[in-house]
Amino acid sequence: MPELFQALVVEKSETSFSVAVKPVTLEDLPAGEVIIRVSYSSVNYKDGLASIPNGNIIRSYPFIPGIDLSGHVVSSTDDRFQEGQPVFASGYGIGVSHFGGYSEYARIPAEWVMPLPEGLSLREAMIYGTAGFTAALSIQALEEHGIAPDKGKILVTGATGGVGGTAVAMLGKKGYHVVASTGKTSEEEYLKALGAEEVVSREDIMGASIKPLDKQLWQAAVDSVGGNSLAAILSKISYGGSVAASGLTGGTAVPTTVLPFILRGVNLLGIDSVACPTEKRLKVWQRMAADLKPANLDNLVYREVTLNELPQALEDILKGTIRGRVLVRLA
Repeated sequence: MPELFQALVVEKSETSFSVAVKPVTLEDLPAGEVIIRVSYSSVNYKDGLASIPNGNIIRSYPFIPGIDLSGHVVSSTDDRFQEGQPVFASGYGIGVSHFGGYSEYARIPAEWVMPLPEGLSLREAMIYGTAGFTAALSIQALEEHGIAPDKGKILVTGATGGVGGTAVAMLGKKGYHVVASTGKTSEEEYLKALGAEEVVSREDIMGASIKPLDKQLWQAAVDSVGGNSLAAILSKISYGGSVAASGLTGGTAVPTTVLPFILRGVNLLGIDSVACPTEKRLKVWQRMAADLKPANLDNLVYREVTLNELPQALEDILKGTIRGRVLVRLA
């Protein structure tokens, strides 16, 4: 590997803050058993927060963000990985406490690295990324609690985002009647192309007020929004149904009551993609390469950017002007 390579470096001092592509060396990278030549990364909301001074994601500087990466092994001191092997990594401390994927080379602890499943390319793994993995975890949890295509409609919130869009595509592939909720009603054609049967606005979900119990509309929901939206959803889930919750863009407070849980037996399922155990992680990624993989996976890609174009993409995701997934091409 070259002595110098390029990375997006975030730096902060008491008087300055910068986000810029700079040359770095292997010695600059944190410890880890596996060195990877990065092919792709992706742009996530958490990455956007890592690129601003008050994002509360990064604790020490300088830092290389990027919570996802895929590429080929350059070298490994762990026998599970060989030179040239296609791999990917996401979750754990990557892009938060450990330098991430916005670098031409990354050094990652072996326990965080996964072999690329058969049926996925390095690019497809990053079309998914943490967002797609979160969507797949949500579907897995809902299925374990009894959802099925013949049991009614399923709601997906934040449907133009990474988690929501991937969930729409996966559920559509599985034959579910998907109701996609979004604040961008102009994206109806896009969402139906992904697999949605219906597209509704955020206002349709909320209604005039949040009731403790409301009309039963959906057997289940994949919710990446949280806040008041989650409270409204819980009141409209059918008896014995479930909600898989993974996001907080709508806030962390959920103004609900115990009534959906004790009168309708509704299940609220928390979804965590960061510290998910390896065995479960492997199982779900295998499904993402097989029965959950939509034929139109590439439809989720909003655009591809280079490292030099990345700062603008990070700004855009914080502004909410991105639809679906943005890939970062490094090789």
